[in-house]
Amino acid sequence: MSERILEVKDLHVSFDIDAGEVQAVRGVDFYLNKGETLAIVGESGSGKSVTTKAITKLFQGDTGRIKQGEINFLGEDLGVKSEQELVKLRGKEISMIFQDPMTSLNPTMKIGKQVMEPLIKHKNYNKADAKKRAIEILELVGLPNPQQRFNAYPHQFSGGQRQRIVIATALACEPKVLIADEPTTALDVTMQAQILDLMKSLQDKIDTSIIFITHDLGVVANIADRVAVMYGGQMIETGDVNEIFYDPKHPYTWGLLSSMPDLTTGTDTELIAIPGTPPDLLHPPKGDSFASRSQYALDVDFKEAPPWFQVSPTHYVKSWLLDERAPEVEPPAMVQKRMREMPNNYAKPKQVERVSFNGQS
Repeated sequence: MSERILEVKDLHVSFDIDAGEVQAVRGVDFYLNKGETLAIVGESGSGKSVTTKAITKLFQGDTGRIKQGEINFLGEDLGVKSEQELVKLRGKEISMIFQDPMTSLNPTMKIGKQVMEPLIKHKNYNKADAKKRAIEILELVGLPNPQQRFNAYPHQFSGGQRQRIVIATALACEPKVLIADEPTTALDVTMQAQILDLMKSLQDKIDTSIIFITHDLGVVANIADRVAVMYGGQMIETGDVNEIFYDPKHPYTWGLLSSMPDLTTGTDTELIAIPGTPPDLLHPPKGDSFASRSQYALDVDFKEAPPWFQVSPTHYVKSWLLDERAPEVEPPAMVQKRMREMPNNYAKPKQVERVSFNGQS
């Protein structure tokens, strides 16, 4: 059995604003095993970033708060740790890569000094050893001529090179958990592929576990071991990457798969969008958060939130469509087409009977 390095149970995060309480994350459960990559996917505003920032309480300002829940990291509950204790943890044990490398780096500091900083702070390196190690790390992430460019400033690098520097800084202390918050969104397609390949190779070299946040399911297919789909501040479907792509069960997951651009067909191919807008988390809906946008919604979806249903030992879904009393519904044609076109290196899961399940193991 894989070693469980991080486990989040019944996490609720709210933000207090003038209009009231925004319930950004509501009852989220997930886990991360040693050496694996968990992708958290969903539209903007679904709660992905807030969920991961809650792990080390990285909230901007004083409005955010963890209302309830447990965040267990190597057997310790991070939710009860003080800010001083979390400062020692951030960057050393749990590190984060943000979306825009230009705003992640200090424009007034040379890049070498920024990579040295966590080594000096968390590893007690002296300046000479920190510089030597920083150059090694910059070389490891593929930055050209790191020794010559050690004293350059962030604006003197391309977008892809800046992201490599950010990754080097995040990995300097060889953290046990690396959180990557849409790290390839600001990059072109070619550079995205290079950064993803880099992250996969570095994961093996430093033996880290990755939480990868994205809205791009195409990225997920290339990097993830398991996938958690978020919507309206909740996780609604989790499974290994095979199950999410070959056997998706939630209508929202179907919508995400249908909206993926198809680069294999002509330019006249229609891009399918999910109708409607995400729920207002100032006033979360009573039942299934996706019901108002789903053509497959049942009467019960507007009255009662669905529990977890177990599809396989690793696949769980929050949808009343999996209740034994619900009608059988097939995924839309576009999703079935996507399922047929997935790369051959993903093994299709076996069909299983639908069973009700009230929690995740």
